[in-house]
Amino acid sequence: MASDGNMDREIILADFQACTGIDDIAEAITLLELNNWDLVAAINGVIPQENGILQSNFSSVASQANIYGPHSHAEAAAAPPASSSSSPSSPPSSSSAFCPALPSRHIVERQPRMLNFRVEYRQRTVEVVVEEGSAVGEIKQILETELQVPVSKMQLKGWKSGDVSDSMVLQSLHLPKNNSLYVLTPDISPTASTSQNSVLQESLNQNFLLIISHREAQRDYNLNFPGSRTIQEVKRNISDLTNIPVRHQQWEGWPASASDDSMTLAASGISYPCHHLGVCRRSSPANTQQPTEECADVHMVSDSEGDDFEDASEFGVDESVMFGMGSSTGCRKAPLMPENTENEGDALLHFTAEFSTRYGECHPVFFIGTLEAASQEAFYGKARDRKLLAIYLHNDESVLGNVFCSQMMCADSIVSYLSQNFITWAWDVTKEANKARLLTMCTRHFGSVVAQTIRTYKTDQFPLLLIVMGKRTSNEVLNVIQGNTTVDELMMRLMGAMEIFTAQQQEDIKDEDEREAREMVKREQDEAYQLSLEADRKKREAQEREQAEQLRLQQIQKEADDEKEAIRLSLEHALPPEPAEEGGEPISKLRIRTPSGEFLVRRFLGSTKLQVLFDFVASKGYPWDDFKLLTTFPRRNITQLDPASSLLEAKLFPQETLFLEAKE
Repeated sequence: MASDGNMDREIILADFQACTGIDDIAEAITLLELNNWDLVAAINGVIPQENGILQSNFSSVASQANIYGPHSHAEAAAAPPASSSSSPSSPPSSSSAFCPALPSRHIVERQPRMLNFRVEYRQRTVEVVVEEGSAVGEIKQILETELQVPVSKMQLKGWKSGDVSDSMVLQSLHLPKNNSLYVLTPDISPTASTSQNSVLQESLNQNFLLIISHREAQRDYNLNFPGSRTIQEVKRNISDLTNIPVRHQQWEGWPASASDDSMTLAASGISYPCHHLGVCRRSSPANTQQPTEECADVHMVSDSEGDDFEDASEFGVDESVMFGMGSSTGCRKAPLMPENTENEGDALLHFTAEFSTRYGECHPVFFIGTLEAASQEAFYGKARDRKLLAIYLHNDESVLGNVFCSQMMCADSIVSYLSQNFITWAWDVTKEANKARLLTMCTRHFGSVVAQTIRTYKTDQFPLLLIVMGKRTSNEVLNVIQGNTTVDELMMRLMGAMEIFTAQQQEDIKDEDEREAREMVKREQDEAYQLSLEADRKKREAQEREQAEQLRLQQIQKEADDEKEAIRLSLEHALPPEPAEEGGEPISKLRIRTPSGEFLVRRFLGSTKLQVLFDFVASKGYPWDDFKLLTTFPRRNITQLDPASSLLEAKLFPQETLFLEAKE
């Protein structure tokens, strides 16, 4: 049966939890989504009846819920039918929440709950989806196939409950639907093909989680540092947190390569993304009680001041005495944030460490940095990577502070939801100086309206959780959640903000994809244009080279022709004059046929040397180096004769016909 269209999902969720007793809101939402928010189908999937599926007269449940108010859903849904003792065939009473069962073929089997894991390994991310009934080892087997890393050398980290065994069933861990883990392989070094310089440069931009155990106080600090921070800076921050001067700190866990405090974390050789260290005071064993001795404000308090204590177990105080009717002696809590801190990052480090000390390690991951940096991280990346910004404002003077932090902010479902969908930034407004500084930051980044809104809240209304969404023109505060709320209401308001954000994000993703597509087309056009210009330039240069070569060859040819012409003219001028036909000396008349078919006719004295004949032929453009002079019959090569012999001696008298032929 479909859910009533007028009943919103909050009421359906409350009714479902009341009927099934499922306290985990994430699991309840998952089961409802599997049944398309059909309340009856979801209930029958969890609690199937012996004779068949429950059929709800939903309008009666809805009306009953409206009559008795939102806090009466459990009573309305769990109320037994008025005619429960009657036979199955008897009609239901008007006050009954359920009708008689349908045949057994309509029973809806409960589908297995699927868990999503986002696993990071070095520069890779693997998505794994398994059933809730699977063991941890099954995830490792899937990762072995994807990452090519043996299970025996694989350490799967990031569990909220600490390290777990491979045989542990996921259902026993009470995990949310979406989870983030990471893989460590200390026995496998990075591939040698990766350049050390590129790895170091990438490490400088990564964030390292340092889990630092304070041995004397028996507490752990989970601190995030960028890879560009130096070891010296880490030790100074620990000095602020533990009151142990740097020169008195004794460390455990630094790699052998971390020999110089001026080294960056990226170059020190520590493990990524998480590295364990230990610190204590370098002094005699008598100083192991230092944390107790350093409690400056020791006083007697009544149970009304119980909220001002640190963890009672650290001072050997029975918690039943602390929170009972008696009074006890202890140390006041250190402030979450020191007053007038110049560096906002250091203030947030102190806030995170002290928050973990008070309320445990299961809390949202607070962004370490300025409010501007947190806004940049949340709003100004790619549209797919953007998140909502959750600003947590704490006030130690509010009576709601401890309850909100321990029961709301540290609830597993809230921690998981904030970590996956929000950038969480925190500030302590207990001190007026810190509050004034916050108002200045809010005015600068969100406008005076937000700052004025924060001013209007009284101390007993804190803590506050501001949900901020980045928009194209300005940042918008979607919701201000006060300290007097419940886990379910807080989750609902966070989910409502996510629905608004998701709708806006989809529009931004669409616009960004269209813009990138346009830019891609423009880049391709620009690249094609540049390639065309380059091709034209090369073609033009080739033409210019060809023309230059032609000009050079023409110049060489011209010079050669000029030289030949000069030689020809000089030979022509040096020839003796042609003798007359009638003279006293013998005259030889020669006819010379050129390769073009023309005839050269000239008279020579019989005593003329063959060289004169050769010069005559050369003066007509046929140098004897390139041409040979032949007789017709018998065929003789005249150019092979001695140039000093006469025409008579060469038997070229009184007349002869010769022809020119190019030498091979």
